[in-house]
Order: sequence, then C-alpha cells, then structure tokens
Amino acid sequence: MKLKLTLFAALVAGFAFGAAQAQTKWDMPTPYPDGNFHTKNVVQFAADVKAASGGKLEIVVHSNASLIKHPEIKRAVQTGQVNIGQILISNFSNENSIFAFDSTPFLAPNYAQAKKLLRVARPYVEKRLDAQGIKVLFAVPWPPQGIYTKKPFNSVSDLKGVKFRTYSPDTSQFAKLMGAIPTTVQVPEIPQAFLTGLVDAMITSGATGVDTQAWDYLKYYTDVEAFLPFNFVLVNKAAFAKLDPALQKQIISIAAKAEEQGWAASSESNEGFKKTMASKGIIVQKPNAKLAAELNAIGKTMAQEWMKRTGPDAQAILNEL
Repeated sequence: MKLKLTLFAALVAGFAFGAAQAQTKWDMPTPYPDGNFHTKNVVQFAADVKAASGGKLEIVVHSNASLIKHPEIKRAVQTGQVNIGQILISNFSNENSIFAFDSTPFLAPNYAQAKKLLRVARPYVEKRLDAQGIKVLFAVPWPPQGIYTKKPFNSVSDLKGVKFRTYSPDTSQFAKLMGAIPTTVQVPEIPQAFLTGLVDAMITSGATGVDTQAWDYLKYYTDVEAFLPFNFVLVNKAAFAKLDPALQKQIISIAAKAEEQGWAASSESNEGFKKTMASKGIIVQKPNAKLAAELNAIGKTMAQEWMKRTGPDAQAILNEL
C-alpha cells in the first residue's frame, strides 16, 4: 500500500511538473505610464493572448520604464533578456537610419498618409529587425507631433538658443535646424526636466502632454502636425519559434487586432488631448503662415539628409508615397 501511495505521489508530482512546464511567462517592458493609450493597448493585447492560449502564455506588462529603460528595451528583446517589448522605433535611428522612416517632418503628417508610409516602409524595417533576431508584431502611431513652449511661438527664431526636449536623433536634428539646443529626456522625466530648467520647450504629441500634465510647466501648444512617430511591439524570434505553431498563429491574429485598435485609439483621442490641454489653461494654436513655411523648409532639408544617410531604400520608400 505504501509503495502504491509513493507511486501515486510521484505521478501527481510529475503531472504538476509537466503542467508547470507548459506555462510560459513573458515580461514586457514599455516606457509609458498606465494611462497612456499605447500602454492600455498592450495590456489588452496581453490579456487577449492569455485568454486565447488558455493561460499557457502570460505576458506581464511593466509600464513607465519600471523594468527596463526605453533606450535598452530593443537590445533586451534582441538578446532574450526579455522576450517582448514596446519601443519608439525612431529612437534607434543612430543604429540604422531606416528606423527614422517616420520622422521626416511633414512627409506624412496625418493618419491616412502615415498609414501609407508604414505600409511602404514596413518591409524594409522588418528586414533589418529580422536580421537581429527580432520579429515585429504590430505598429501603432502617436498622434501628430506639436511644439510646446513657455512663450508664444510665431517664428523659428523664437526658439534660437532655447533648451529643447527631444526623444530621438531626428527630433534632435529638428531642434538644431530650428536653432534650439536639443536635450534628450525620456517621458517619465519630462516634468522634472522642465521644473528644474533643464529644458524650456519640446516636440511631442498631445498624448504625452496630457500624460505629463504639461499645463503645470508650459503655456503654449503649437499644433504643427509635424509627423506621426510609430511605436513597434517586438518579440524575440527564438522565443516566438518555441511556441506551439497554433499559438503563434493566434498571437499574429491578436497582434493584427491590437494594431487596428491602437490606430483607432490614437486617431479618436487626438482632438480630445488638445481639448484637455486647453481646458487646463494651455493655449492651443495653429502655426501662422510664416512659421509653417519655415518648418516645411526644415522638413525638406531633413528629407534630403535622410535619403543621403539611408541610400536606395529611402529613395524607394519616398518614390512609393
């Protein structure tokens, strides 16, 4: 009897071990706070994956750069430190300039044009990431980028010598061409950077303005609609390949749904962000004709610079737009 009980206990333990082995958990860092629409979208994506897999795959979202800082997330996915993560792709354009496809001012300044730009550029971006052991699951744009200032912004000359918060190599170049002094600051540090005088102006979306309560430290939002930068959700190819083929197909399907929902959330909330800022005291304005012409000239300069850096792939992308 004792032998039977021992065998039974061993069988139960083996079953429990096998069940545990069947469970997979992926940590997913994202740079943005819980209330941000990008974060909400990946949280829903994770919940959908868990439900579809019957709990076999659990994706744990770590928001607000709490697990890994934004500049390290891509590398962490590439090396398998984490299996999945969300990044702003243009943050990594110093690594490969094709990743700046979305950051030429006024090339694709609205949702319809940005959708076409993504469709055209995506194969080139995915080719580079694939060679690094990374698979793209989905891509969602931020709302069009505007310029935040403490003082009225009516001409590029108003930013001469101003300390300007940027978030990528290309926004830094944009600042330089406006005569401003670029300073890279990650989203969680924006309020402190303004309150301590590290920066006095920035380019970002209405979403980040609301997330960081820009009305506490800024007065003007000039809705220049420069471009719509993309967040990419990336997965380690080797980790993805280890999943059951049926689960892989489910994830791809759920990712397509998340991409569609993310685009809708970005577009639908864009005007709401501006209304929120206006209600809190920020003066929301469109650029005057002089400023619009100056900024468009900078955009043309940056397009030429991007083509020169990137070569035939950039030219092919621009030819298809």
